[in-house]
Amino acid sequence: MKVLIITYYWPPAGGSGVQRWLKFVKYLQGFNIQPIVYTISNPRYPTIDDSLLNEIPENIEVLKHPIWEPTDLLFWKREFQQEGGISNASKNSFLSFIRGNFFIPDPKLFWIKPSVKYLQSYLNKNDVDVIISTGPPHSMHLIAEKLHQKNDVKWLADFRDPWSDIYYNKDFKELSFVKNRNKKLEKSVLKKADCVLTVSNALKKEFSKYANRVEVVTNGFDDDFLEPSKVLLDEKFTISYIGLLPKQSNPENLFRVLQVLCSQHKDFEKDLQLNFIGDISDVVKTAVYNNKLKENTRFIDYVDHTKAIEYQQKAQVLLLLIPNVKKCKGILTGKLFEYLSAKRPILAIGPEDGDLADVIEDTNAGVIVDFDNDDKLSSEILKLYHQYKKGNLEVDSKNTNKYHRKELTKKVAFIINSLHS
Repeated sequence: MKVLIITYYWPPAGGSGVQRWLKFVKYLQGFNIQPIVYTISNPRYPTIDDSLLNEIPENIEVLKHPIWEPTDLLFWKREFQQEGGISNASKNSFLSFIRGNFFIPDPKLFWIKPSVKYLQSYLNKNDVDVIISTGPPHSMHLIAEKLHQKNDVKWLADFRDPWSDIYYNKDFKELSFVKNRNKKLEKSVLKKADCVLTVSNALKKEFSKYANRVEVVTNGFDDDFLEPSKVLLDEKFTISYIGLLPKQSNPENLFRVLQVLCSQHKDFEKDLQLNFIGDISDVVKTAVYNNKLKENTRFIDYVDHTKAIEYQQKAQVLLLLIPNVKKCKGILTGKLFEYLSAKRPILAIGPEDGDLADVIEDTNAGVIVDFDNDDKLSSEILKLYHQYKKGNLEVDSKNTNKYHRKELTKKVAFIINSLHS
């Protein structure tokens, strides 16, 4: 069986968006499914990770076609900065407004028509059993929708995030007709796809309002870890966050609590080190300085995937942050599963009755504290610190194998086969 995967993010793209389908592609052939990848030929990704090129199977076909994006314009290149890397929100509010209201559903829309033409030519000469689109960017779904209409081929639409209801859309100051247009496009994709794939049960519930069939396959972890003998834990009491950190996830309560603990416990102040590794919002940096934690904090720019894994395995505690936004209970960040593979205690801040909390409880991988529960947060940090001082800060996680990328690909393969049966 052959599947055509339409994705904007593909190595050498860095960040979280590329991981999901890169890993599925890595394992699909083991389930007798031959992936064909379609992506852009002239990438200008916000982050580059050349190490991921080594994970592309040598025997798969990768189709590439050039894209023109409005960010190619000189004035936009000069002014445009991705706030948090995923939202395409600029620090310039005027450019954010243009991004949100003139380019629907996203700046990749100019790739839709040429991609449909290119891929239709390919489909005229080659047999494909299932088309798979993954978004964001959600223009990928619109490419697949048009191909699905023109060809007798099944369509699996993978939503890694919501579309019209994603929390960062408010940064774009969308006009009412734009909101309605996005909702209409999203509803059309959900209704027409033979199956919708997503990453959490809460998103499944939302998408099931319009889609005929919705399946959940979470993100996961792969065998990307260093030999334990080669990893030395940090000497300091490190609380480390690795990855993208947008302003919506700014952990103000954490900084408040740490400032108090540092003032009350001099040993704690001496031992504490916060590590923020990756694309970190300026809002977060300002909050660190305002809470007098500058001397206890390191900010490290984006590192490649291999180095990120090393930081995860060395950390005393891994920090996981959920955006404090509407419908945050359904956010199940892929970072959680990367952290699971590191086998270090997870300190999560987010809703205690959400999908993330369920996984943390199921795997016994750490603790989650609600956004406004400073007392519990302080107590949990002190527990971790006391274990660190005794030299026995460890985690006894369980039930993690089901989140291995190979096991998850097995579920995806079953779904694909069910579409073609």
